[in-house]
Amino acid sequence: MIVIPAVDILGGMAVQLVGGKPGTEKISLPNPWEVAQDWVSKGAQRLHLVDLDAAMGSGDNLQAIAKIVEAVDVPIEVGGGIRTTEKAETLLDLGVDIIAGTRAVSDPEWLKDLAQRYPDKIILALDVKQGKIQLKGWKESSSKTLAAVLEEVANLPLKGVLHTNVDVEGQNKGINVNETKKFRALCPHPIIESGGISSKKDLALLEEIGIEYAVVGMAIYTGAIKPEEVWRQE
Repeated sequence: MIVIPAVDILGGMAVQLVGGKPGTEKISLPNPWEVAQDWVSKGAQRLHLVDLDAAMGSGDNLQAIAKIVEAVDVPIEVGGGIRTTEKAETLLDLGVDIIAGTRAVSDPEWLKDLAQRYPDKIILALDVKQGKIQLKGWKESSSKTLAAVLEEVANLPLKGVLHTNVDVEGQNKGINVNETKKFRALCPHPIIESGGISSKKDLALLEEIGIEYAVVGMAIYTGAIKPEEVWRQE
């Protein structure tokens, strides 16, 4: 399993929020590109960037993302507010993989077209709160079930599926093992797991479940997980 550090960007700052709610910042650092460079210098083999402003429809951090792409030499995946083909292609042109959630869930034909034109470059984001898929920066719930969405995308050439358990996101209290096992059983693609990962024990549990990638945020920023102990080569 590959462990990936998260660099979440809000208002030009690298932040870690509790449950994705603005105003709950436990970590707030200037210069996200320096944060990204620091993780790579410590051995990270991949980066997970989230534009929180774009996800919430309150702006974007495209310049900061472009600066990170220029500053590091590892694969990067970027999510947050990617709801148009133009936005998707702007990011793809930077050379990153993109993470699409709201539009991808509500408009499966859009996702299908994008995935077929950019095979192995598109990651479907399924953020789940109390069993329901969250949309628009976790402000709305989809009427679609997880099983239905995963069946729709079974044959698409996706890079993977990002599964975020919003109920435990940013709380540093551990993963929800049962929910993750259920998701693994349903998902036909490689899984990038996010939410609640607080220790090496959590990472070991994810690996046992069969998760291919794990995104770690709060735990590595607070030192609960030592990065040099968990990085692995792709």
